[in-house]
Amino acid sequence: MPARIKTVYENSIAAELGLEPGDVLLAVNGEEVHDVLDYRYLMNDEDIVLKIQTRQGEIVELDFEKDAYDDLGVEFDSGLMDKAQRCANACVFCFIDQLPPGMRDSLYFKDDDTRMSFFQGNYVTLTNLKDADIDRLIRLRVSPINISVHTMNPELRVRMLKNPRARLLPGIMKRFADSGIMMNCQIVLCPEYNDGGELRFTLEGLYELRENIISVSVVPLGLTAHRKGLTPMTPVSPEKAAETIAIVEQWQRRARAETGRGFVYAADELYIKAGLPIPDGESYDGYPQIENGVGLIASLKEEFAAALSHGPDKLPDRRVTVITGVAAGPLMESFAAMVMSKYPNVTVDVAVIVNRFFGESITVAGLLCGCDIIGQLRGRDLGDCAVISQDMLRDGTDVLLDDITVPQLEAALNVKIVPAGNDGFDLLEKLLDIELM
Repeated sequence: MPARIKTVYENSIAAELGLEPGDVLLAVNGEEVHDVLDYRYLMNDEDIVLKIQTRQGEIVELDFEKDAYDDLGVEFDSGLMDKAQRCANACVFCFIDQLPPGMRDSLYFKDDDTRMSFFQGNYVTLTNLKDADIDRLIRLRVSPINISVHTMNPELRVRMLKNPRARLLPGIMKRFADSGIMMNCQIVLCPEYNDGGELRFTLEGLYELRENIISVSVVPLGLTAHRKGLTPMTPVSPEKAAETIAIVEQWQRRARAETGRGFVYAADELYIKAGLPIPDGESYDGYPQIENGVGLIASLKEEFAAALSHGPDKLPDRRVTVITGVAAGPLMESFAAMVMSKYPNVTVDVAVIVNRFFGESITVAGLLCGCDIIGQLRGRDLGDCAVISQDMLRDGTDVLLDDITVPQLEAALNVKIVPAGNDGFDLLEKLLDIELM
């Protein structure tokens, strides 16, 4: 894809150079720009020569000097400046394969793009990398890389990902480590595949690379009600969740004794499934995988308690409803009790929504759809407003997974809908309609 400029920001270097939307970036300092990695790497120089094809078709070169990390000040048509790399696997646990038909096309796209791992935090399997790709990532110092490991057993990984290149992972990770590339790792726990002894084997292999691994998470597979024709899979039972936590915490004790950090962390969902208490915030060493649902509850508890301590002494009468999933129900109930204890004239109700769109085994709030929320709350008095998780919405939009919008939700439930982020301060502000200092 051509590196076509979509936006030139005011008062930027690009604006001073006279660049315009529609211009195409061809090269930086004589080297072709194939994608965003090339662009970011080449633009780190202080002396820059841009080769530009103007929107009128003229080829020009622009020389200028800048500080090493100054941004040019443009946005391209494609954030990657290239097509996203599709996943070449057929993972036995793939969530996208379990989506019901009729959803928007973008939800069915499986990316496995190392560039998106670096810039957006996506986890990738590395099965589509050739030796030249690995060399390029090392040369460009792309770090950290977020890797969907699942197992360090080469043959088991081939079986789980259904891709013969899956067996190459241990060697690729060793090359990254030897070159100083840092990594975050994810293990999707699949009973009868990579649990028990196989999990111990995988953690042993990853621990050998510990100087270059920032963190490892263990998260349970998600099974929807739409698995017709797919590989039969066993859900994570309470007993399996407890066994997995025991393995993770055993490795944490070893890692803390030897390195001073936990190294591997179990997802909050595993603790919920096992009926075990969530560890305190210090156990997560700065929450390196909070976006993976690892330590999110501990972080929210700390932040919400701190936020409440900064709340005003008095508030006007208010009634609000928190709409959440089954997994977060008890946490939201505890937050509601804390608020009502401090503010007796404020009522916080918690509406726990059962996920019938994907299946009742899917319990996280971020996968709730508008149809389930409307179906289970229509006609109910939800008070002054209803608070939902920002995770229910497509990034930067007011659209839920089933394409129902926030205004449509408001019209159906006859209440103002207020999205809140995964932040205890933001949640309290939205619940109480206040601004904290």
